[in-house]
Amino acid sequence: MASSSPIPSLGLLSLLLFTTTSATAASGFHLGIIRRPSPDVPVFREAPAFRNGDLCGSQVTDRIHVVMTLDANYLRGTMAAVFSILLHSTCPENVDFHFLWSRYDPQVFASIKSTFPYLNFKVYRFDSKRVRGKIAKSIRKALDQPLNYARIYLADIIPSDVKRIIYLDSDLVMVDDIAKLWEVDLEGKVLGAPEYCHANFTKYFTPMFWSDPTFAHTFDGRQPCYFNTGVMVVDVDKWRQGGYTQKVEEWMGVQKQKRIYHLGSLPPFMLVLAGNIKRVDHRWNQHGLGGDNIEGKCRNLHPGPISLLHWSGKGKPWLRLDSRKPCNVDHLWAPYDLYRSSMHILE
Repeated sequence: MASSSPIPSLGLLSLLLFTTTSATAASGFHLGIIRRPSPDVPVFREAPAFRNGDLCGSQVTDRIHVVMTLDANYLRGTMAAVFSILLHSTCPENVDFHFLWSRYDPQVFASIKSTFPYLNFKVYRFDSKRVRGKIAKSIRKALDQPLNYARIYLADIIPSDVKRIIYLDSDLVMVDDIAKLWEVDLEGKVLGAPEYCHANFTKYFTPMFWSDPTFAHTFDGRQPCYFNTGVMVVDVDKWRQGGYTQKVEEWMGVQKQKRIYHLGSLPPFMLVLAGNIKRVDHRWNQHGLGGDNIEGKCRNLHPGPISLLHWSGKGKPWLRLDSRKPCNVDHLWAPYDLYRSSMHILE
């Protein structure tokens, strides 16, 4: 795989962040009249228009489909993530964004449209009722929100003509061309993601799980490793054909009865797929930058090349920056922050 692009200098990003454009592009979601965001929705600077290079194709097969959830509490992170993807893409006009929402908020959509007036995007409703009776309490309340489980239902929500997607969390930034991740050969697997086989895989499940003879044999014939579901390349056709939504739901049902794992939507993914995914280079998910899920303590970067920075864990960079108590890694997120009141890029 080609080497990653270096993280841009603060000076270049400062220039880009304050460049505006009146260019427009068709959106997949009709908003009608765009109104000013309400006081409850952050106001963002308009991002510059990013155009395709001369070598970019225009065929349907050239499209890159990115799926993210959309929540007012994480909107600032979503804006930074989208901006980072476009900034580092060779063919930004070929990137289609698919946003999943559970609570209709026209001000949020208006904010996206005014911040990225040229963006190719569609918005889909995720019915939170699909999971409300299936969610068991985890160690952190944020992990129990219905929208956190929307990734399980991607194949049901995304149009059938979309065969492959990249799923991304909202607390990350891309520092490389997303086309490189899109081009990963899944080699017949339903899902591709970085694996972390040095992690203690057993700790993600309770003693109840390992003491039950039936459960303990779940991974027989597999070599399971931890993988983070915040960055995934998914063959949604294979997902549909294999009935993976139902398989994940079955484990969620077991969890409700017997408490076999600790975290929210991650363990049922691992129960179904760990040891049977396409291993992607670690550079595509430098995760854990938000610290642990209890205290959110600062963490440093892992050694090696980086293509994607991910603030998974309790601590979010925008909250720590606003509190004037940032971790060192949060300054790598700040240049992508389009929040109008933010002055982090000038510090």
